[in-house]
Amino acid sequence: MSVNKNKKVLFLTDMENGLEPILQEVTNTPAENMLTIQSYDAGISHPYGEIMRSVIFAIYQEDVEEVYVVGTKDKRASTGHILNQHETMKDKIQTLDYLFQHCKPEFSGGTFDEWLNGNENSSDAIEKSVDIIRHHPLVPSYVEVRGLIVNHKDGKFSIVEVPATKTASSLPDHCLSR
Repeated sequence: MSVNKNKKVLFLTDMENGLEPILQEVTNTPAENMLTIQSYDAGISHPYGEIMRSVIFAIYQEDVEEVYVVGTKDKRASTGHILNQHETMKDKIQTLDYLFQHCKPEFSGGTFDEWLNGNENSSDAIEKSVDIIRHHPLVPSYVEVRGLIVNHKDGKFSIVEVPATKTASSLPDHCLSR
């Protein structure tokens, strides 16, 4: 995948441990050129949120030339489901659901559970995040952005590149830039 071994590469990953050596090998990126931002979901939920802000700072402060959004197949953060099971949270969740349904654009549609637990399909979430980064007005056009899904079955890892099939015209207006 990567050819220039001296360029800095940023990996936006979920909280899965042990991904760095696999990503180094697959992308031919030396450890000293590898930057990682971890979150509970590797996706970018908002083009002007904290994770996107960190991506932009990394690009400019560390001279990042390539960004990989890396998800883990069939792994979902259970935090949201745990919160939904707490009896003390039920009233708060019901209130938040009301806000999500009736107070747009502050809450981006759907339900609280959808927001908290993220997208069911990791490939779609990664593809959306790649498009948000690629078309963000503060991300330079020379920065390559790719999506990867790490699939680990029976202790063996394989990586599948997620194609970016969406065009800028399919993105919301606030994502258009170049």
